[in-house]
Amino acid sequence: MKKWNSPKPYPSGNQNALIGGSYSLTVSVVVFAILIVVNLFASALPETLTKHDISASKLYSITSNTKVVVHALEQDVTIYWIVQSGQEDAVIENLLGKYDSLSEHIRVVKKNPDIYPAFAEQYTDEPVQNNSLIVECGDRSRFIGFNDIYVQETDMYSYSYTTSFDGEGAITSAIDYVVSEKLPQIYLLEGHGETELPSSFSDQIEKENMETKPLSLLTADAIPQDADCVMIYAPKSDISETERELLADYAAAGGRLLVIAGPVQEGILENLCTLLADYGVKANEGIVVEGDREHYSFQGPVSLLPDMNQNDITDSLIEENYYPVMPISLGLSVTENSGNGTVTELLTTSDTAYSKRSGYSMTDYEKEDKDIDGPFALAVSINTVQDGKIVWFTSSSFLEDPYNAISSGANVNLGMNALSSLIGETKAMAIRSKSLNYNYLTIRDSTASLLKVVLIGVFPFLYLGIGVWIVLRRRRRQNGSV
Repeated sequence: MKKWNSPKPYPSGNQNALIGGSYSLTVSVVVFAILIVVNLFASALPETLTKHDISASKLYSITSNTKVVVHALEQDVTIYWIVQSGQEDAVIENLLGKYDSLSEHIRVVKKNPDIYPAFAEQYTDEPVQNNSLIVECGDRSRFIGFNDIYVQETDMYSYSYTTSFDGEGAITSAIDYVVSEKLPQIYLLEGHGETELPSSFSDQIEKENMETKPLSLLTADAIPQDADCVMIYAPKSDISETERELLADYAAAGGRLLVIAGPVQEGILENLCTLLADYGVKANEGIVVEGDREHYSFQGPVSLLPDMNQNDITDSLIEENYYPVMPISLGLSVTENSGNGTVTELLTTSDTAYSKRSGYSMTDYEKEDKDIDGPFALAVSINTVQDGKIVWFTSSSFLEDPYNAISSGANVNLGMNALSSLIGETKAMAIRSKSLNYNYLTIRDSTASLLKVVLIGVFPFLYLGIGVWIVLRRRRRQNGSV
C-alpha cells in the first residue's frame, strides 16, 4: 500500500513578510557597508580629486604658474598661518591645503597669536591681523598681511570699492622669493627728468621679485655687470651722445633694454631714437591720431586701442581678450632690415592713423597736408645679432594708474610681460587676482514670470501627479495578486 504524502503548505503572509524583510535587511547592511568603505576611500583622496571648482573666477583653483614654481622646489618651505582658533578663513584654508598637497617640500603650520603672541614680531614690524601668513625658507622670509590677500581698490568711475582675492599671487611670489639666491636686477636710468614708476607697475615689479636700482650714465663708464635689464622710463629730455653709445653697445653685445618713451614738448628725443635707427626703425615726428573709431577709446583719437600681433609678450592678453590703451604715442615705421637684428611689431595702428606733426601744439584732430600717413607700430621688440633684446613702447604714460584702470590692468600686464621676457623670467609671470564681486544675471520680466509659473506651479503639481500615479499603480498590483 502506497504511503500518501500530504502536500507542503504554502508559506503564510507573515512568513512572506519575514523572508522579504530579512532579504531587505541583508541588502541594506551590505549597501551600508559598501558606502562606508567608499567614504573611507574617498576621504583618503587628495582634495584635487574630490572637489571641483565651479566658481566663475576659479577662486578655489591654482594656476599652472604656481605649479611650475612649486614643482621646481628643492628646499623646504614653511608657511606659517597666523590665526586664532575658530577664526580660520575658509578660502585661505582651502588654498593652503592645495599648496600643502602639491609638494612634500611645503609645510603649513598654524600659529595661534593667543598662544604665541610674539611669534610674528621676529618677521615683521607691521600690524598682524588674523589670517596673515609668513613664508620662510632658511634665512629668508616674507610677511603676507591679510590686506595683501584680500585687496580693496577704488573704482574711480562708480566711487565704490572692489575686492579681489590675491592669495595665490602673494604666496607663490613669496615662495619664489625665499628660495631664490639671486633676484633679477633692473637698473632705472636717471638724469633726464624721468618720471617715477607708477605705483601699480612698481608694486607688480616687487611682487615678481625683481629689484630696481638707479643708474646714472653721466658718472658711470659702463653698464653694471649685474644688470639683467636697463629701463628708460618717460624721459623729458634727450640723452647725450656718450650715453647713447653706451646703451647701443650694451644692447648690441647681448644686453637687455626696456624703453618707455613717447613724444615730448620739444618733439622727438633725437639721440634716444637713434637707438631704433640702428635696426631700421624710424621714429616719426608728432603724435599719432587714430582715424578708425574702433581703434581708439572713449577719451578720444589720441587714446589708441592698437591691434596686438602674436608674440610671447602679447599672447596672454590676446588669449584673454584684453586690450591695452596707448595714450599720446609716437608712430614708428619699420623701414628696412639693417642686418643688425630682427624687428617684431607688437602693437600697430589701423591704416587710417596719421601723425600730427604739430604734436602737443595741435588744436584739433583734423588731418593736415604736412601730417604723416600711417599705419604705425606703437611697440616693437628687437632681437640683436649677439642675443641682445630691446623692447620699446612709444607712450610715456600708458603704465600710469588711470590708463591701467581703463584697460582693466592690461597695460601693466603688458609692461610686466615685456620685462619678464627681457630678463628671461617665465615662471614669475603675473598671477591675476580673483574678483570677489558678484555677477548678477539680468533677465526680462516676461522670462521671470514664466520661471515663477514653472518652478512654483508646474513642477510641484507634476511631482504630485507622478506620486499619485505610482501609489494607484501599486495598489492595483496588490489587489490583483490577492
